[in-house]
Amino acid sequence: MGVEFDPMLVQQDPDSKPKHPKSSPLSLPTTLRPNRFSPSKSLDFSTWFSENLYKILTIGFLIATVAAVFFLRNVGDSAALLCFQSQTQQLETIHFPQIDYNSIPPIVDKTTPFSNFRSEQWIVVSVSDYPTDSVKKLLKIRGWQVLAVGNSKTPSDWSLKGAIFLSLGEQAKLGFRIVDLLPYDSYVRKNVGYLFAIQHGAKKIFDADDRGEVIDGDIGKHFDVELVGESARQEVVLQYTHENPNRSVVNPYIHFGQRSVWPRGLPLENVGEIEHEEYYTEVFGGKQFIQQGISNGLPDVDSVFYFTRKPNLEPFDIRFDEHAPKVAFPQGVMVPMNSFNTLHHYSAFWGLMLPVSVSSMASDVLRGYWAQRLLWEIGGYVVVYPPTVHRYDRIEAYPFAEEKDLHVNVGRLIKFLVSWKSDKHRLFEIILELSYAMAEEGFWTEKDLKFTAAWVQDLIAVGYLQPRLMTLELHRPRAAIGHGDRKDFVPQKLPSVHLGVEETGTVNYEIGNLIKWRKNFGNVVLIMFCNGPVERTALEWRLLYGRIFKAVVILSEKKNGELAVEEGHLDHLYKHLPKLFDRFSSAEGFLFLQDNTILNYWNLIQADKTKLWITNKVSKSWSTVSYNGNNDWYAKQGEMVNKVVSSMPVHFQVSYKKHITSHDSSLTICSSEVFYVPQRLVNDFKDLVYLVGNLDIHQKVAIPMFFVAMDSIENFDSVFSTMVYKRKPPLNATLSYYSPEAPAVHPWSVSSEQEFIKLIRIMAAGDPLLMELV
Repeated sequence: MGVEFDPMLVQQDPDSKPKHPKSSPLSLPTTLRPNRFSPSKSLDFSTWFSENLYKILTIGFLIATVAAVFFLRNVGDSAALLCFQSQTQQLETIHFPQIDYNSIPPIVDKTTPFSNFRSEQWIVVSVSDYPTDSVKKLLKIRGWQVLAVGNSKTPSDWSLKGAIFLSLGEQAKLGFRIVDLLPYDSYVRKNVGYLFAIQHGAKKIFDADDRGEVIDGDIGKHFDVELVGESARQEVVLQYTHENPNRSVVNPYIHFGQRSVWPRGLPLENVGEIEHEEYYTEVFGGKQFIQQGISNGLPDVDSVFYFTRKPNLEPFDIRFDEHAPKVAFPQGVMVPMNSFNTLHHYSAFWGLMLPVSVSSMASDVLRGYWAQRLLWEIGGYVVVYPPTVHRYDRIEAYPFAEEKDLHVNVGRLIKFLVSWKSDKHRLFEIILELSYAMAEEGFWTEKDLKFTAAWVQDLIAVGYLQPRLMTLELHRPRAAIGHGDRKDFVPQKLPSVHLGVEETGTVNYEIGNLIKWRKNFGNVVLIMFCNGPVERTALEWRLLYGRIFKAVVILSEKKNGELAVEEGHLDHLYKHLPKLFDRFSSAEGFLFLQDNTILNYWNLIQADKTKLWITNKVSKSWSTVSYNGNNDWYAKQGEMVNKVVSSMPVHFQVSYKKHITSHDSSLTICSSEVFYVPQRLVNDFKDLVYLVGNLDIHQKVAIPMFFVAMDSIENFDSVFSTMVYKRKPPLNATLSYYSPEAPAVHPWSVSSEQEFIKLIRIMAAGDPLLMELV
């Protein structure tokens, strides 16, 4: 009737007589209790024992277990306890992998159509969806082969002409040892892509993601793609100092103008360190085997920053100083790194390994710190570069849970790595030893130790040659940094809405104004011509106006490469502007300014950035000169203007003649100290420059001609109509004619740092935050 047969309940003494079937347990009731007042049954001992045997055995087992535990805890030197402990330790032991480096067979691509394809420059990107616009733009970068690596989320029909795509099936056929240890649904499958690129001739690998676009579509413009040879940039690189022995990690975003932003992987206890470097040192270029780029838009930030600094549902669009110099890190000082904007050279290909036993948000950060420590063994270093890509914020949830282990362990990891050392004599042996030590310390698991062993063997199998070791100077006494070795660079304090730390000496109102101005002009390029000594003023002008505008381009009669001052001649400077327009093709507009005019940017906030701005309504700025019958300079300029006007397309010519009715006998002159060209009229400006060609038309003549030809004067924005404009400054009234209510003030002379400080102090009436500069 469904009751199980239990032999323990029917065992009998061999000498006893067979029982009556009614005495069998199968016939006993199982749900009824005897009445406690009923007469007791007369049972013999054998019957009672057989009926209660399972109870006796259960109680006996419990008593034996308690006794065994008591025995083991109190007899520490007994053989039983030793046996128990040895078995436990055996379960917890991490085994160091043994590799016979001399018997690793080569792995050759025999399964893909690209077996004979070779390229030295690769872009490796993980794809989980159909090709994004960012991935498509990667294909347009000349000289670089795009390799897309799929995972279990990637559509099976993923395809993009010009790109090599490795699906899960194709990855499994390549014969790499690491494939068996990789998760199916993670971007860390890029590990397969790195090996594939190395197998097919890679010398440089750019690590990218599918939401970032390389600025200007040129990797070589931003990174040091060549480290040796004629095309290499033979230059020294600024380097953080090693003077503070207690500092082991820094926030590079401060160097590039953003004190309130921190990168993913920076220990949270270091977020409040916002002071810039007192001074830097220098290092010779050529050993920057790993190059980390900064990202505009959505930089590499963690979930803590993302959730606590996001003011609304608008995407982040954070900008960094594109003119700040790249910066290196000495041995003993580390920097957070990522896997979506990093260039690895051949000597650091071993450092591409993304660990698999940690979360996806921690994988590339741990890789970066692990690789930096190993990089010191070959005399290499990391360099961080100004903005190289623009990443778009998709306003999607940041998985804090996947970063939890990162925030808990990263500070301890950095301290461990800085103090760790090895006595091995080959890099691959040191790599394994460090991975083993990190597994023992719990930074990752034994799975990553096995993965490292598989990675090293696969590197050898695809033909990678490990670099030689260099003398490690980390644990040697460090030389003192002399005064002559100190190099100054003061980072800009770019405005930011992401106030992760308190802005010193400011109030919310002032910060709000700065944010408003930056938002308004953050995509406008300021082109400034310096008549004065640029070696005394160029950095000051950038410091003043760089807080507000997208970029500050400084031109002068003489080029100065150290100060990034470009050559330009004021008489014909308009001919140089089209090149700048092309350089900043995404800019909203271009504001031209001579250094004899001060710009009160806070009074330009209401101006229409889609219109032309110029001083046509400012008294004494524009003038008309009659040249009828004369043969002087004005007449020659007028003849050339008429020649250009006669060759203008109809829309230019009609607009020009509408406003300059006596163009055959008079000449319009504008001092052109300040004017603005919106993006919508940039091509018109370039067309007019082309019409001038080699004619020797002066800037003061060309600019008003261009403006009245490009648009009707009625459409000009009148923002400069109230500017303070004088031919010469009043005598004995150096400061009296400055007005913070005016959009601009002319003339004003700044030829030294002392004069710049005076200017800043009076401009602080309109922008109090300027006092931080002095």
